[in-house]
Amino acid sequence: MIPAAFDYFRAGSAEEAVSLLVEHGDEAKIMAGGHSLVPMMKLRLAVPTVIVDVGRLNGLRYVQDAGDHLAIGALTTHRMLETDDLLSQQCPILPAVAHVVGDPQVRHRGTLGGTLAHSDPASDLPAAILALGGTLVAQGPDGTREIAAGDFFTGYFESALAEDEMLTEIRVPKCPNAGWNYQKFNRRAQDWAIVGVAAIVGEGLTGVSLVNMGSVPIRASGVEAALAGGANAADAAASAVDGTDAPTDLNATPEYREHLARVLTRRALEAAGVD
Repeated sequence: MIPAAFDYFRAGSAEEAVSLLVEHGDEAKIMAGGHSLVPMMKLRLAVPTVIVDVGRLNGLRYVQDAGDHLAIGALTTHRMLETDDLLSQQCPILPAVAHVVGDPQVRHRGTLGGTLAHSDPASDLPAAILALGGTLVAQGPDGTREIAAGDFFTGYFESALAEDEMLTEIRVPKCPNAGWNYQKFNRRAQDWAIVGVAAIVGEGLTGVSLVNMGSVPIRASGVEAALAGGANAADAAASAVDGTDAPTDLNATPEYREHLARVLTRRALEAAGVD
């Protein structure tokens, strides 16, 4: 289908983008790579009357050492995450997860900030940021604010971003020696995960998150609590579906997804070094 008519603005700065969001309110949408928004517009699932294009704000494409954490610009592409040396050394789960996102075209155009703001429960990178306990920085008309990843995803395609805010930075801890793994079960390499599990264990971090097991990316708190209590991988994985609400679709029933969640969680924990 062809999207509904809209006005187009190319922002020259984050401040200009926020100003346009303030001016046009909930009729405006930010577009970065366009791989999430444009398909929704074609299906008329999103019908913005104003598009604010931030895709040329190259100042928001970076990976930097910020002392006790890594700072990643919101417009950093999946391909940049996949190939960045600093990330590979200090937070290797992110390049690994970025590598399995979509196909090369998606990875070269899609951005980290875009996929987080889109808040798709079947997306890979939101789960990794959630498992890492990352922090998202949003810029609005009154300045910036920090949002914990655990508080960011609020519903299906919904986030804690206000209508007049845009993501500018994502912060993740350094964890060069932690055990980690990402398990993704899908039918074809470029498909969304039927179920996915991100796990990171060590260096003061214990994070396990689930993909496509509810209306938002889910922190597997039951698994984390079991690990904190000394459980082995198999016993901890038995709690993987606690608090989940697995969807049903053409790919899987809720029961099958729950089975996958337990199996993939065990595999991810074992690969991360949990006995």
